[in-house]
Amino acid sequence: MIAPIEILVVDDEVGIRELLHEILEDEGYVVHLAENATTARALRDKHDPALVLLDIWMPDSDGVSLLKEWKAAGRLTMPVIMLSGHATIETAVDATRIGAFDFLEKPIGLQKLLASVQRALKTGRAKPRTALNLSELGASPVVNELRGRMELLLAEQRPILLTGEVGVGFTECARAVHEANTPWITLESGQRLINNPLEILESARGGTLFCSEVSQLSRSEQRSLAFMLGKMASYGVRVVCASSEPLGQLSGEGRFDPNLYASLSASTVVIAPLRARRADLPGLIERCAQAFSVDSPARLSPEIRALLESAPWPGNLIQLQSVLSSLLLSSTEDITVEHLQAILGDLHQSSVSDQPQLPPDFFDLPLREAREAFERVYFENLLGRESSNMSRVADRAGLERTHLYRKLKQLNIRFPRRAAAPSE
Repeated sequence: MIAPIEILVVDDEVGIRELLHEILEDEGYVVHLAENATTARALRDKHDPALVLLDIWMPDSDGVSLLKEWKAAGRLTMPVIMLSGHATIETAVDATRIGAFDFLEKPIGLQKLLASVQRALKTGRAKPRTALNLSELGASPVVNELRGRMELLLAEQRPILLTGEVGVGFTECARAVHEANTPWITLESGQRLINNPLEILESARGGTLFCSEVSQLSRSEQRSLAFMLGKMASYGVRVVCASSEPLGQLSGEGRFDPNLYASLSASTVVIAPLRARRADLPGLIERCAQAFSVDSPARLSPEIRALLESAPWPGNLIQLQSVLSSLLLSSTEDITVEHLQAILGDLHQSSVSDQPQLPPDFFDLPLREAREAFERVYFENLLGRESSNMSRVADRAGLERTHLYRKLKQLNIRFPRRAAAPSE
């Protein structure tokens, strides 16, 4: 038995709601009605409709704001048709840019309404979306925020630039956006990239093209990749690039193609290091332990798990996986502190908080050096707490982003960038 198609109608005018309800029910659809944004949120979550008809002007929140809210949260998984009797062309363009499927003016003609509904439902069925699975990175609020950002970029069919420290999980993130049973192509340096970019796109048609370290490409290869980004939609290719180097700084220094940086910078996703999301460590340790325990009877005691959770992990996810592999596959007995110490070094040192600290002679320093030392510790701590999200760091520090970038550069603090500072 085929399940009925559910449509959510959101409009503060009771006459419009009843009219649309009657028309759509006559066409065989199941219709849910909401008079404001609050009710619309609840019905959208409860019924997961195949289509939403959304009025722009409502008393508690306008339709464009609700559309933005759903999109930012990765909840825009269905086509949305905007309705309005007083909207300007600019409003219609804005709604379409955000992700609305169509825009209908009131009073709405019956044939125009039904044609738009049919097109929207056909498009929605052709492009089913599921939430990204980032379980290999964890399940903390930081990872959930990362997932929302990636889903937003995917919905807009834009390339994704992953940035962060070495080992944070670039490949795991790229694999998460890849659809099963479609091509997976890892972009490699070489003449093929320069001479035959369209051939590469054809081989990746309908699948994913992944560049594991875009900063390592030559300038000619970078220009070729910039050309490919302009063609990705025609081939139905998802392009995911990664960089552990600050591309904004490299571009400003003339070491990275400015056109490629312009294409990627607005689609940047920062992956936080493990030390900034320690809530993920217990789950990641358990995941690795289960994966390696298939070939090993060795076990991790509560004491060992506690030491693993408190270690600094400067090599991030790659180091964690490597250490657990070495521990579990090299022993047939329960892991001891000595086993762990042989791999990680001085556990007493590694278990101490890895947050930046003031130097021991801080109060003996001249005022200028003491101020610089304090500012360095302050911003390094803030970057860690906010997972290098520069907008939040700027807000917490009470600085304009231009001033923040300049201050970090003065203090010689390296950080992953979402976009170049305005002064660069």
